[in-house]
Amino acid sequence: MSKLTVGEILQATGGSLASGRRETEITHIETDSRKAKDGALFVPVIGQKTDGHRFIASAFQGGAGASLASTVPEGLLEEYPDRACIQVEDTIKALQSIGSFCRRRLSIPIIGVTGSVGKTTAREMIACALAGGYSRVFKTAGNHNSQVGVPITLFEIENDNEIAVLELGMSEPGEMEKIASVAQVDMAAVTNIGIAHIGQLGSQENICREKLKIQEGMREDGVLFLNGDDPILRNQKAQKGRRTFYYGTGENCQYRAVDIGTEEGFPVFTALCPHGRKAKVRLRVLGSHNILNGILSIAVAAENGVDPEAAAKALEKFSGYQGRQQIFENGELTVIDDSYNASPVSMKGGLEVLMNIHPGRRKIAVLADMKELGEKEALYHREVGNYIGSHWKEHMADAVLLLGDLAREIGTGLLETAPEAQGSVYYFDEKEELEESLKKMAAPGDCILFKGSNSMGLGPLAAGFAQIRTEELWRTNLPE
Repeated sequence: MSKLTVGEILQATGGSLASGRRETEITHIETDSRKAKDGALFVPVIGQKTDGHRFIASAFQGGAGASLASTVPEGLLEEYPDRACIQVEDTIKALQSIGSFCRRRLSIPIIGVTGSVGKTTAREMIACALAGGYSRVFKTAGNHNSQVGVPITLFEIENDNEIAVLELGMSEPGEMEKIASVAQVDMAAVTNIGIAHIGQLGSQENICREKLKIQEGMREDGVLFLNGDDPILRNQKAQKGRRTFYYGTGENCQYRAVDIGTEEGFPVFTALCPHGRKAKVRLRVLGSHNILNGILSIAVAAENGVDPEAAAKALEKFSGYQGRQQIFENGELTVIDDSYNASPVSMKGGLEVLMNIHPGRRKIAVLADMKELGEKEALYHREVGNYIGSHWKEHMADAVLLLGDLAREIGTGLLETAPEAQGSVYYFDEKEELEESLKKMAAPGDCILFKGSNSMGLGPLAAGFAQIRTEELWRTNLPE
């Protein structure tokens, strides 16, 4: 278990101790006062709607041993004189200083992963491949990839971990530079440059520029892994003389996937590596996009001393991550839960999985709004619809259920490309109405994809249908 004393936090932040003892030990850091139990440092975050300083007393009441504070609430010190209240100018900057302090104590290699889509899956697959040569691989938990999450993640790395894989996310200009300065990764991977957060960043070129700032704080002999198949990244390279490795399927890639095929529907390929090394890779996740994640994982593992064949064997254990193309077979339905988030690229990837899984069965695509796509958001949704329409005769989907105003544009694009799909596209404003209609529509043997931005709430719906039984399906005809 990682530990810091209040005295070390004072040293890291330059704050002052308003109450409590310097010897108090901190074993976890929380931004949610409800989770701030014994041994916690509570970090109050000032948001657009709520100021976390209101909940310091609640955190202390729940057992938290310490709290940061830019403004000490009235009466707090008198009510909790034995709890450490650390006064700082800015609680988020102070948290990042704690993260930097923890980073300086670490001597293990740290790999950072970023990209417009697929960061979490890439992170998980890299960690899995590294397990082919390391027994204690640390990886970011959940979605702790932000200015708040990354410092907490650095605190959580324990002394017996041998190597770490951190996910670094960003949604606005300057954010990656702040996060990377704290993480100071030894190696970094950029998976792709898409249009997620283009509304905040303006263009793919700006997104690329921000993503490449993952190198901030990287040592001069560090390594940058770039997707050599990405039309923007293939023309980039590492800064300050750091080494660049391209991965992908093209001849420009030092780590290259060849002999690509499928076994039992899952991707297989041969990984060609520098110095004549190679390995047969068999994935247990669907979708051709995961071939790139697979070859990236082999590349990162190999550059950290793991034999490519051992990395490939370890990679076979990865079968998906919650809300990211998880496949559930309950004997009645096949449910593809890809509900955690969505962009045009990832939505097309999910639809490809739907098309290729269980040939001959009926396919139902449940698609919701994709958020944060900027002023061209309607166009991007229509492009997804065009994509479905171009594969309509291949039974990419036999029915398409659309939730939300933006998702209606998917239907527009679909019917532009495949007018014959009229009658197989359904529009919904409310999730409950969609659920009722899907229950009427679904029949044993159907394959159902759930895909949309996390805020659209398809996750619980996917979880429910992953467990549903025949007797719960109302009838098998399509909704009116």
